[in-house]
Amino acid sequence: MGAKLNILYIGNIKNYFSDADAYNCSIVNLENSLKATRYLEANNDIDAIVCDYYLPGNTGFFLYKWIRAQSEYDSIPFVILCKEFSAEIYKTAFKKHIDDFYVPSVTDPKDILSRLIYLTEHKKPKPQKASKNVVSENYKMPLSKRLFDIIVASSVLIIASPFLLLIIIAIRLESKGKVYYISKRVGRKTFDFYKLRSMRTGSDELLKKLAAEKNQYKKEEVKTENSSLDIPCPKCSKLPEGETCSPIMYIDTHQICDYWFNIQKREAAKNDSTFVKIVDDPRITKVGKFIRNTSIDELPQLINVLKGDMSIVGNRPLPVYEAEVLTGDDLSKRFLAPPGITGLWQVELRGKGGKMSEEERMRLDNQYAEQFEGDNYSFWYDIKLILRTVPALFQSDTV
Repeated sequence: MGAKLNILYIGNIKNYFSDADAYNCSIVNLENSLKATRYLEANNDIDAIVCDYYLPGNTGFFLYKWIRAQSEYDSIPFVILCKEFSAEIYKTAFKKHIDDFYVPSVTDPKDILSRLIYLTEHKKPKPQKASKNVVSENYKMPLSKRLFDIIVASSVLIIASPFLLLIIIAIRLESKGKVYYISKRVGRKTFDFYKLRSMRTGSDELLKKLAAEKNQYKKEEVKTENSSLDIPCPKCSKLPEGETCSPIMYIDTHQICDYWFNIQKREAAKNDSTFVKIVDDPRITKVGKFIRNTSIDELPQLINVLKGDMSIVGNRPLPVYEAEVLTGDDLSKRFLAPPGITGLWQVELRGKGGKMSEEERMRLDNQYAEQFEGDNYSFWYDIKLILRTVPALFQSDTV
């Protein structure tokens, strides 16, 4: 028998895990999130967490967010208990990547303990934060790339300054507010990103609503509701009647095996979109549409290049809300490359109308970043991308 499993239960179902010793598990029971956070700050020997959804003053989702932000607890199994089944809570738990969801009134606590033992034995390692630090320490901008950036950025700013002055006056005359726009972006670090303002002031407040209606990268909704629970498990279908491939769970009036439950859980999580790109954005002004179609709005980014925040060629720096969800190794690989004004995905697809799937964008970002994994950087490859950028500058839509 292996080492005893230390489980923290945050909730008020007394003696629910009374048989924990029989499963070589030790239970610490705390009533609320305040006590739980204090306990976790003082103890690092917890192997798994079980939490009631309804907690005094907040919910288990709030506590889950705090726990995942702590490096020592960001990969341990976390299970939610909800006193009655709610399709909305059920789907939200999956989208937040909570490890499992149970209704204690219809679930044998032994099944939860068995599930926790399995999850702790097969939990994924947490290489994410360490790997990013290694990348930052080992990365060095190639000298030829940095010199090229400084020369090009300085030259273009000097030549374009009279024209930029006219554009700035036009922006100011059309709508009130600053003529430039600053936002936090994430490349190899977080920095202030400069653009000429192409939208009406206060446009950020409309983003959430527009993202739900016009997001180019939004995936088609999958109608799950309770109907997905009626789909039979393909593994169980091959077994004799009465037998199941894994323990049975009871959700509302449905029965579903543990294996098929987790398949549905992963499918629900896939419905989230990472990137946000608004199609035919109504927030854009008339001058804004012109400077976007001609990419003039991006000229202030040459200041970012001179500061060393960006390069002429690289992967586009992401808004913080997009970068936060790029947590997998296959997604975060893009950050091996420096952020740039233009790059591979822009010349491949932006000049063809700006229509691009999330998967295509990630693939192209990763493809460009691969040359920074070793000594594979090619200055001439950057030059080719710049030459291919020229015909992509003039486009028909405001992407």
